[in-house]
Amino acid sequence: MTREVTQVPHRNDDRRPATPWQRFTEAFRARRTRRLEHAPPTSDTGSPAPEPVPGANTLWRMRTTVQDEPGSLAALCGALAGRRVDILSLQTHPLAEGTVDEFLLRGPAALPASAITTAVESAGGADTWIERADAHDLVDAPTRVLGLAARTALDAAELPLALRQLLGRCTIRSLPAPARGGRETGGLAVEGALDDTVMRLRAPEGGVIIVERPYLPFTPTEFARARALVELDARLGPRLPHGRDVLTLAEGSDITVRRADTRDLEAARAMHERCSARTLKLRYHGPVGDADRYLGHLLSPRYGRTLAVQTASGRLVGLGHLLWDGDETEVALLVEDTWQRRGVGAELLSRLVALAVEAGCSSVYAVTQASNTGMVAAMRGLGLPLDYQVEEGTLVITARLGEAVVTSAEELGSASAS
Repeated sequence: MTREVTQVPHRNDDRRPATPWQRFTEAFRARRTRRLEHAPPTSDTGSPAPEPVPGANTLWRMRTTVQDEPGSLAALCGALAGRRVDILSLQTHPLAEGTVDEFLLRGPAALPASAITTAVESAGGADTWIERADAHDLVDAPTRVLGLAARTALDAAELPLALRQLLGRCTIRSLPAPARGGRETGGLAVEGALDDTVMRLRAPEGGVIIVERPYLPFTPTEFARARALVELDARLGPRLPHGRDVLTLAEGSDITVRRADTRDLEAARAMHERCSARTLKLRYHGPVGDADRYLGHLLSPRYGRTLAVQTASGRLVGLGHLLWDGDETEVALLVEDTWQRRGVGAELLSRLVALAVEAGCSSVYAVTQASNTGMVAAMRGLGLPLDYQVEEGTLVITARLGEAVVTSAEELGSASAS
């Protein structure tokens, strides 16, 4: 079955006036969003399989809706067996009417997805969806969910990533709580809300986590699992890995790199005061006076991960952000003027890229200006394939993270290690 994919406009539920930097960011992200395709790749749905290797098999993930009556599942199994397709695992998602059956299948490499879909629908399946699977899907659902819960328990920044791994390809956005005296966020009930391809969950801080998956509706079972992860996060409260690394720069100064969050807000504001107007403008692309407004968002683990650089005396002199931007990931750096061109930015960027690889990101992008030679040099210094694009005078550099990235976070001495 082919689903029509529509882009849902993102409404700003936070009623506070947008700042110039926010307007720039929203416009920039809107242009990137229009280039994104949320539906599964065509090669995963209806096109023939690659040139088959004799005796080879292909793994598939498939969902189909069946009538909740005796014999319906047996008919499906018989149809799959008739095409020499093995059922490796099965999960059921009860609905008000009928049941969504989720299969992990192994079939002959020469058998295309369309043939499996035809066989299933001839046996009574409806709204069938199928895509290629890999070895990671062989892990059973309870084990996978327990692993995601353990990661979330160790690090508050893991929640968006855990939701994405739990629910597959989806877009996750976090909306902040309304300003004091503003409306309650969308009148959302405590338990959240599910509407076909969109789920809304109450964030522990009072905001809303919105999860969208246009190509495949969510089931009540998936909604319950996602809500349980968010509730776990809320019960555990703010938390970060405690690891930190002490490094010696080439010029001899010692610095400490560690994870940061909103508890570092005052130290970050103090660093802003020591930064020049040019440095702040290159970082925030807007009026220098607005710079402090963004720190609460940037330091929140809901929106990504932040690394901080401290001197031997404990003064904060650098921040590096890895920001979850829907289906993409942004990197951003700010280094105090007197600590620039000493290797601090390059060190931060390499660690952010390692964290992105660890999180399974396929690329990272930086929004800067051509005059920001330090950021451009740091991106080039990664040794990764880079794409350059000019967006209304702003330079966007995208680094593609693939097999070329072989250095793990542990090998870089990641500050996320406990």
